[in-house]
Amino acid sequence: MAHRKTFKLLCGFAGGSAVLVFAAAAADSRGYFGEQRSGEPAAGRWSSFAVLRAAQPAWTPASHTPAPTGHAWDFNWDKRDPSLLSNGKSKKESATEGPGSEQDNGKPKATRNILLIRHSQYNLSGNSDKERILTPLGREQAELTGQRLAALGLKYDVFIHSSMSRATETANIINKHLAGVELVSCDLLREGAPIEPVPPVTHWKPDAVQYHEDGARIEAAFRRYIHRADPRQKEDSYEIIVCHANVIRYFVCRALQFPPEGWLRIGLNNGSITWLTIRPSGRVALRTLGDSGFMPPDKLTRT
Repeated sequence: MAHRKTFKLLCGFAGGSAVLVFAAAAADSRGYFGEQRSGEPAAGRWSSFAVLRAAQPAWTPASHTPAPTGHAWDFNWDKRDPSLLSNGKSKKESATEGPGSEQDNGKPKATRNILLIRHSQYNLSGNSDKERILTPLGREQAELTGQRLAALGLKYDVFIHSSMSRATETANIINKHLAGVELVSCDLLREGAPIEPVPPVTHWKPDAVQYHEDGARIEAAFRRYIHRADPRQKEDSYEIIVCHANVIRYFVCRALQFPPEGWLRIGLNNGSITWLTIRPSGRVALRTLGDSGFMPPDKLTRT
């Protein structure tokens, strides 16, 4: 009787685990629970576990592993896969060349780290871009972001920002904490409507013309700035881009080869840091998305 109580207790701890149930079944068939059933047919010996087995859901790898969806990873997503850039040479000619060949020398060797910064809080009531400058809280947020970037102790190679007022002001404040990094302004990084979001939203509905114009510009910005390193780059780089929420969200979806229509499902705080890493092989990793943990809770905004 004591062995039966032990068996019931084990089944209770198993919480429906098929592994423990079948282990217990094997033990019972060998008489480890105090009942030797040498003369009992096999079907009779196992009938005591019929109910337990029936209670277990059928386990197959397919039922516990989500089926893959979408397309396979495209290693030539940035059109810079060196294996496809043979400079007019045939595959046979490339195969006969040694490891010091021109093709081998044309392979990227460095990793690009791109830190995408959303601008700080700004004056929403401004009628023009020049009037939409940072609020006092926004300037404080930019100071905190600059301090965070400086505290990372990285050597920043490039500092690019959108030409809109709120992004330019944010970049200027951040740059005070990063000595020796030249600021570069870019119109392609201006805010806009990259692509019609799915599912749609009711509070924001740009017309088709805006999607058509902004989408082409933001896609051009993606192609200019988000790609693997040039083969001539010898060391890993750390690059800062200060721009806007819509641009950053679209960049993230495109870089990870997620459906770009899902960009509006991502939320970003003002002054937050999104970190993309692009390996020489073309692999992309998202190290942080909208990191703003370096700001006190009362300084966090999304406007």
